[in-house]
Parts: sequence; C-alpha cells; structure tokens
Amino acid sequence: MKKIAYLLFTLTFLITACEGEQGPPGFDGQDGAIFEGQSFERTIDFTSTNNYQETIEIPLDLYLDDSDMVLVYHLKGQVDGFDVWKSLPETVYVNSQEEFQYNYEHNFDFVTIFIESHPTFDFNLLLDDERINQTFRIVILPIEFVNSSDVDINDYESVMEFVE
Repeated sequence: MKKIAYLLFTLTFLITACEGEQGPPGFDGQDGAIFEGQSFERTIDFTSTNNYQETIEIPLDLYLDDSDMVLVYHLKGQVDGFDVWKSLPETVYVNSQEEFQYNYEHNFDFVTIFIESHPTFDFNLLLDDERINQTFRIVILPIEFVNSSDVDINDYESVMEFVE
C-alpha cells in the first residue's frame, strides 16, 4: 500500500509540476541585463548672464535609453557629515510674499536646470548662497525598474540604493 501511495504521489507531482504559463521576469532584467541606475554631479552658477539656467550634457559614458527616467537632486548641505539632497522641483521662500523654484527639464542628451518664478519676480532678491556653486546630482533610472519596484523617487536615499 505504501508503494502505491508513493507512486501516486510521485506521478501527481511530475504531471502537475510542469504545467502553467511562465511567470514574469525577475528584477534582474530582460535578456540577462541588470537594471542599475547611473548618476553624475555638476556644480553650477545661476546668473543673469546665463538667464538663471544651465544646460548640462549627459556624459557619453552613461547608457541612456529613450524610456529611462531622469531625476535631479539638489545638495542642500550636510548633517552629521552626511550629504542632504532635495528632489526637484524645489520651492524656496524668499520672504512672506516671494518664492522661486529650482526646476529642470530634459531631453535625450541634455538636462537643463533653472530657477523659475512668476514673471515679475526680482532675481536681485536671490542670495549668492542660492545662486552660486549649487551642486546637483542627475540620476538616470531604467523605467522598467521604476515600474517594477516600489522605489520612492522623491526619497533620495531610496533611489540611491539602486544607483551604481
């Protein structure tokens, strides 16, 4: 009786173990590729000469696909020896009535980081600490990875876990 039960169990396992559709691909990518983010930093100045914007070319040694997500983070300073980054767009309040934003836009090869506000904003209100030697980190993430994970793109630390 034990032999018959064992034989039935083995046959049942073999017959049912190989049925069904293939599951979705894992997080390691398609065709063996590994989804890893890439990043680089630039320090720029916002002046009236450059119309308070700077266009940065994405380095040629970084792989960029049309569907990749480009994110930009602004270095705010350090706390306890660790860098503090803020995602763009970032609103800065000059006083109780005035504000501006660090913002960005990108196309395939370039990222433009700029300061924007309402049309009558007085850019002379900006302090040098808000315009000069501003460091930004540009992060490129494959959209397949962003869509297939629960990464919070507004949380710098969460994003950087997936960047080389």
